[in-house]
This record gives sequence, C-alpha cells and structure tokens, in this order.
Amino acid sequence: MKLGLSLGYFTGNLADDFTLIDELETLGFDSVWTAEAYGLDAATPLAFIAARTSRIKIGSGILQMPARTPAMTAMTAVTLDKLSSGRFLLGLGLSGPQVVEGWHGVPYGKPLGKTREYVSILRKIFARDEPVTHDGAHYGLPYTGDDATGLGKPLKMIDRPIQEEIPIYIAAIGPKNAALTAEIADGWLPIFFSPERYRDIWGESLDTGFAASGDPDKADHFDIAPSVFAQVTSDLDVARMQAKPMLALYIGGMGAKGRNFYNDLACRYGYEEEAATIQDLYLDGKKREATMAVPDALVDEISLIGTKEQIADRLDAWRDAGVGTLILNTMDLATIRVLAELAT
Repeated sequence: MKLGLSLGYFTGNLADDFTLIDELETLGFDSVWTAEAYGLDAATPLAFIAARTSRIKIGSGILQMPARTPAMTAMTAVTLDKLSSGRFLLGLGLSGPQVVEGWHGVPYGKPLGKTREYVSILRKIFARDEPVTHDGAHYGLPYTGDDATGLGKPLKMIDRPIQEEIPIYIAAIGPKNAALTAEIADGWLPIFFSPERYRDIWGESLDTGFAASGDPDKADHFDIAPSVFAQVTSDLDVARMQAKPMLALYIGGMGAKGRNFYNDLACRYGYEEEAATIQDLYLDGKKREATMAVPDALVDEISLIGTKEQIADRLDAWRDAGVGTLILNTMDLATIRVLAELAT
C-alpha cells in the first residue's frame, strides 16, 4: 500500500513548510496532493512542488471540472506532467451545486453525463492521434451553437505529455458516480472512506463499472486512493476533536438539505439521525454544536488515530479493502514518520 499526503486547500505558506515535503521524499511517500474550492487553485502549488522535488508524484485532489473546459484541464495537466518529468496524477471532481453555480456561474447539470464526456475528451487530447472532435450533450468540439462564428476547427494539442497516459482519478461517493469512475478512470478518490463498509457501500457499483470498462483486468490495476485523517496519539478524544470540525462542515454545510452528498454518505453508513442533527445545527449557524454532534464512532471508522500499535492493527482493514494509495490528512511529522514505517 503506497502512501500519499494531502496538503488540503493551499493557503499560501508552502514555501515556509517545504521541509515537510522534503521529508516525504526521504520517507518514500508516493505522492503529494493539493485541493481547491473557492480560494486558491490546486494546480499552481503543484508546479512549485514539482520544481523543488525529484521523485514524488504530484496530484490534483481535485481540479474542479466545472471551472475549466476539458481542453484547459488537458493543457494544465500536460504542463504539470512536463514540469515534473512525468510525475503528475490528474484528480478531477465536480464539486457541488453551491460552488458550481454560486462561484463558477455555470449550471450544475447532469454530473454523470458531463463527467463521461469530460474524461473522453481528455483521453483524446492526451493521445494526440488526430485533431479532436466531440459531439455530445454537454460538450462540443468544435463549438457549433447558434452564436458560433463557424470558424472553429478541430485541433491537435501541440505538446505531448511525458507519460504515455496521464492517470486520471475521479472523486466520487455516490453509487452511480463510483460505478462511472470504475469504468472510465484509472483511480478513485473517495472521501470519508470506511474500509469495513467498503464492499457493502460501493462494492456493487465498482464491480458494475469494472465490467462496463471492457477491461477484464481493470480491478487489478485500479487505484483506490482514499483520504484519511491520521494522528498518532494516546489521547483519542483530542484526536477526534481535530477531525470533527471538517466532518461537521461537510456533513452539515457542504450543500443544501436534500443536495448534500456527504450527508447522504453519513446516512448510508447508518448515522441518519446524527447526520440530520449536524446539518440542522450547521445550517442554523451553530457550528460548534454541529461539531460536537459528530459521533465518535464515525470518526473512528474513517480515521487512523491512536497509538502506533493501534494504528498498526487498524491498517489491516485498509489493506483488506484493496486500498492502493492511502492519502493522509495530517501535518504532524511524527505521524507521517510512523505511518511510513508501518506501511512498508
């Protein structure tokens, strides 16, 4: 099982904290990931990291598809792949209606159809077999709408990536999105991943996607890469309180009632009553109370917290779930060193 580290939403202090990334290379971490929401972007810090490292892979976890045309994402991906000498991992996600329509000003639309077309266009651009055309319900190359000039022409990307195929990862937690990810992507970026519930919650969806891919060996080389909060500690209560604010934010505030995918996931895990309470409190502005309403059992289920010995025992669940890359959410160097030792 390979290890990655998520730096989360970039806040501008990367140059000051680069000792941590240097340590990741020394410890043999496979990848480092950056994210974006409606602050700083995920791609620019990856270029900075690529310039300061020599081995570790750099991953976008995630680039928001509604923020960029497929061609723009392809250009960014190939640029980062070339800057890193072939170390780029392209993580994609749709975000949610609040960010897509409120921040990017485009319709959320039909996520499954959009994702399928988006990835199809990316693959065509990366392959450089011929000038790219696409006639879909959501994207058209060249553009032929009523307001088109008629001057658009199919183009082939000028540059080619270093990697023969840039790996594409998709962030998905819903059943249909997970199935699509297994079908068309190289890896999966699930959040709030419960290794014990993996087969019950996602097994059927992933199996359906693998079968639809046409690749009989797809499951063998598909990278399941969940992000997990990690903390080596003898005080479980303190560690849980570090994890709960993010869970409260996502379960309670990342979407309106009836359109919060993270709340839906908590319900699928069996925490329907708790999820409803967290959401009611958070949307009512009671963020502290929402944080305190996050159950300890949920934190324990989706995190790696405890003593070195406790985490060593818990890691078996993630291995048994078929996790290929475990992406840690922690900035604690002692925890990073312990996980590097235990994962080998």
